[in-house]
Amino acid sequence: MRTAKLSSNSKLTQHRASEVVGPSKPRLGKVLGPGLIAGASDDDPSGIATYAQAGAQFGFELSWTLVLTYPLMVVVQAISARIGRTTGRGIAGNLRRHYPKWLLQILVALLFIANTLNIGADLGAMAEATRLLVPLPPDWLCIVGYSTICTAGQVFFKHTRYAAILKWLTLTLFAYFAVLFFVKVPWIKFLHGLMIPRLRLDRDFWLVVIAILGTTISPYLFFWQAAQEVEDTKEHPQREPLRDEPTQARSALARIQLDTVVGMGLSNLVALAILVAAAATLSAAGIHEVTSAAQAALALKPMAGSFAFAIFAIGIVGTGLLAVPVLAGSAAYAIGEARGWPVGLTRPPLQAKAFYSAITVATILGALGNLFSVSPLKALVWAAVINGIVAVPVMALLMLMSGNPRVMGRFCISKPWKILGWTATAVMGAATVAFIVATVGSSS
Repeated sequence: MRTAKLSSNSKLTQHRASEVVGPSKPRLGKVLGPGLIAGASDDDPSGIATYAQAGAQFGFELSWTLVLTYPLMVVVQAISARIGRTTGRGIAGNLRRHYPKWLLQILVALLFIANTLNIGADLGAMAEATRLLVPLPPDWLCIVGYSTICTAGQVFFKHTRYAAILKWLTLTLFAYFAVLFFVKVPWIKFLHGLMIPRLRLDRDFWLVVIAILGTTISPYLFFWQAAQEVEDTKEHPQREPLRDEPTQARSALARIQLDTVVGMGLSNLVALAILVAAAATLSAAGIHEVTSAAQAALALKPMAGSFAFAIFAIGIVGTGLLAVPVLAGSAAYAIGEARGWPVGLTRPPLQAKAFYSAITVATILGALGNLFSVSPLKALVWAAVINGIVAVPVMALLMLMSGNPRVMGRFCISKPWKILGWTATAVMGAATVAFIVATVGSSS
């Protein structure tokens, strides 16, 4: 009897420890989750406008930036996920336990403002893209409709089902690969821009470089991926925070690494496809200014055809449906953990009223920005500036937490990860300073 019990406990431990490796190896679709969704939501309508502007203004010259940002994205996102999976708390929850509350409150307030501005810009782009495809509903009706869909999905759907919907929405990103089939790309020029960085001294060049960095490495993604690791632990009863169940570490950390490498890889490949499409069409035709994702789609139509235009516009709506919930959700996680509220999409709405209210308020405020005619372009600029201000201290705190045994126990990051993480922080810091200087200079 005792032997049978020991055998049963051994099987349970083995089952608990198996997330990627082991005798019951899951399919890739089951392994991919928080990292895939975070990477895909990075290519939101605001990001699409940034990459299209880079291609339109500078052709293929800035392709190399998306090679540079890839390892930086991977290391920061993987560290964020590792903190969540190890501690069983999100980033704000760990900051609340180990760092001054005034610092946490400032960072969370700035994150909420930046996310709200970004939500508004994304909803505006989605409405504009919809009107390009079906010129019947007014913009305000599209904005209200998309706001309702994005909020209702998080409030009323079970977390596992909603996470599955978000994963399916990542397929809309493939629209931008499809666009390349309708575009004549001078591949030699593209490879030259990808492999050989060409630097300029003018302010506009560096403003776009910094905008790309700020768009690809965004604080809301750190909070989201860490929080989703916590949610997944709650959703799977066999999983425990690694500090409580060290036997799960090997497969859990391997899954996080694979999920993040694939998610950020997809994000950057899509960004590259958008930049290449804009460079091969808009830049080649002498169109060097893009103020929104929808304008990029419209400008693409005469050169790449109606089908490519439709695919591009549909992609804007699809990525917006993915990104808006992530923006609102990450803001709610940050506020809720900072305030000590019950948080999480695994909780029923009545058990986390303040958390779900924060999601709703963030989305409504973003929508109202459009209804009161706040310029989407100005909203994007301010969101980028605030994101830059928030990103550097948050990244520095991530590095301090991930190397702190009081937070991580025996699962502190290794020296190579520390080097990569601090390098990413330094690059982002330099980019933020340059971005703010350039932005102030251009507005004066």
